[in-house]
Amino acid sequence: MSEVYAARRERLRERCAAGGSASALVSRPANVRYLAGAAPQGAVLLLGSGEDLLLCARPLGDEQGEGRPDEQLRVQLLDAAGGDPAVAGADLAAAQGTDSLAVEEHDLTVARHRALRSVAPRLRLTDLGGAVEQLRLVKDEEEISCLRIGAEIADQALGELLESILVGRTERHLALELERRLVDHGADGPAFPTSVGTGPNSGRGGHRPSDRRVEEGDFLSVCLGAGYRGYRCEIGRTFVIGTSPADWQIELYDLVFAAQRAGREALAPGAACRDVDRAARHVLDSAGYADGLAPLMGHGLGLEIDEDPQLAPAAMGKLDACVPVTVEPGVHIPGRGGVRIDDTLVVRPEADGGPELLTITTKELLAL
Repeated sequence: MSEVYAARRERLRERCAAGGSASALVSRPANVRYLAGAAPQGAVLLLGSGEDLLLCARPLGDEQGEGRPDEQLRVQLLDAAGGDPAVAGADLAAAQGTDSLAVEEHDLTVARHRALRSVAPRLRLTDLGGAVEQLRLVKDEEEISCLRIGAEIADQALGELLESILVGRTERHLALELERRLVDHGADGPAFPTSVGTGPNSGRGGHRPSDRRVEEGDFLSVCLGAGYRGYRCEIGRTFVIGTSPADWQIELYDLVFAAQRAGREALAPGAACRDVDRAARHVLDSAGYADGLAPLMGHGLGLEIDEDPQLAPAAMGKLDACVPVTVEPGVHIPGRGGVRIDDTLVVRPEADGGPELLTITTKELLAL
């Protein structure tokens, strides 16, 4: 993998040079990991015209569980405890004679930005913007493999939960059990806080599990994800508890399923992001559920659970091949509950079979 990280850094170096900066200071944790392989918390990466340097406030260790940094990188530990690696990086860049340094302004606080200026007042600071995030958009097959394994782990954890007795257990208990099962099956940990909603809480995006107990006839909606080697996937499903679903539950489920299918079918290289959102949203709008819908029907993922591209009505840009995204429409009816269906997929051309579905737990409306 060392040559992969070196190639990523070289692409970033070329972008910086095109923007007039010979050096760059990368501080956003996911971006540091993408370029360095792994790093302790708080580390920053200084890209120079020659040698690249990983600056760390604490020694390297295996506690992060995600491996070691690229062996081609020189690692420098700060001398003073409590020092800021970003400030040390700016100081070092100035000492090396660099006249301009591109920094990730969207990651730096105002106070931290001022500290960079104070330590190197003659250094011209420019904005690196989202250059690294743009590089991260299209995943290589090694990255997709990590997402695929994470999806398999999430599918396993969810499948095992569905085989257990659910009535009488709390949302909080079910969420904790799912997160334990993720780790048992080899995940670094949950990709995000697991959401379990029952009855009137079902179908609510981002619902925080409560002490409400599962009851017969409830909708049960679950959204979870596994982190594997730093990469994060996502899956969401909705079920009925105990009895055959009521007519309103079948109708609502079929509607959300149709919306999710329309969104999945719209995924293709060259498709406008807003058109994918529109494909799913139109199904729900046409059925009278325009009010209260989520602001987007899906998003990219990778080293972070919420990355570009955004599948939203006002989203700009088009999809590329090998971009992983979620498609996750949902409807929540206050006081009754709702349905959410969420998959992780990889955009693939039609010649390669179309979008690759990573999360394969059944989307049939099961009565558990």
